[in-house]
Amino acid sequence: MRADRLISLVLLLRQRGRLTAATLARELEVSTRTVLRDIEALSAAGVPVYAERGRRGGFALLPDFRTDLTGLNHDEALALLVAGAGRGEQVFGLGSALASAMRKVVDALPESHRAAASDAARRMLIDPETDLISHRPVTEELPDTTMVEVRRAVVAGHKLRIHYAATGQTPQWRTVDPIGLVTVRDRGYLLATRAGTDRTYRLSRVLAAEELPEPAQRPNRIDLDRIWRERCAQFLADGDQVTVLVRVNPARREDLVSTALAVRAEEPDTDGWPRLEVTFQDSRHAEWALWRLTTDAEALAPQWLRTSLRNRAAAIASCYGASS
Repeated sequence: MRADRLISLVLLLRQRGRLTAATLARELEVSTRTVLRDIEALSAAGVPVYAERGRRGGFALLPDFRTDLTGLNHDEALALLVAGAGRGEQVFGLGSALASAMRKVVDALPESHRAAASDAARRMLIDPETDLISHRPVTEELPDTTMVEVRRAVVAGHKLRIHYAATGQTPQWRTVDPIGLVTVRDRGYLLATRAGTDRTYRLSRVLAAEELPEPAQRPNRIDLDRIWRERCAQFLADGDQVTVLVRVNPARREDLVSTALAVRAEEPDTDGWPRLEVTFQDSRHAEWALWRLTTDAEALAPQWLRTSLRNRAAAIASCYGASS
């Protein structure tokens, strides 16, 4: 256990540079005291790790330090094999590369662990195409040649020229500075800036792409998770989003939440049904989400939504109430 942790500590310092003891403790899920003892052990073993004091201090390795730390234990190999069973590689066009990498991981394992790790990975499934209560999701397709150009520009830090079909607009060529790629529920997004302004593009709407030789204007290091959260918040604040106050059967709460863009507030009602303030993309989205829950949810506001749902229900009742 400690040997694996020491290897992980060295790899963290190699890959991310100077890190504080608190950061290392959080990454390794140990106490800062344990990290300090591990640093001392590495130093005693000849690993050139040193401390920098001050507000921006921490621990780091000498810049030219290299060592072979490529061995995988059983759980590490299993984690890679199971993660490789996900479908994110379909969005980014990395399917063949992932398959090749998984073969190399399996081949690198000791003979005694190879069969066990492969069998264990087959017994764990992440994000299958269908579940017990939902339809099969539709994975957005992007031609491999287009995805390769996008991915290369993102990784290399080059400007990217894309032929993009925005909703309700004629496709246009535009040059962007790519920041990163994100996949959410089988939908891929390109995060970029254009003329210094934040832009988010659906990969399925990129009709063609060309990596340019000019370097992109972007920071060297980013927190992609933070950027994505900020852009999601901005998306919710803009456009034609609709906020609805709704009471819902507790058994169907997750069905409601899964269709909404965001839950802004929630409080219990006197009858045990929670009241939620949820945001939908537009009026059609809101009406569809509430209609599919039938009597397990009631829109309390706005009034136009209640009227629309009542009129739809009346039309259905009239249709099926008439004699055939």
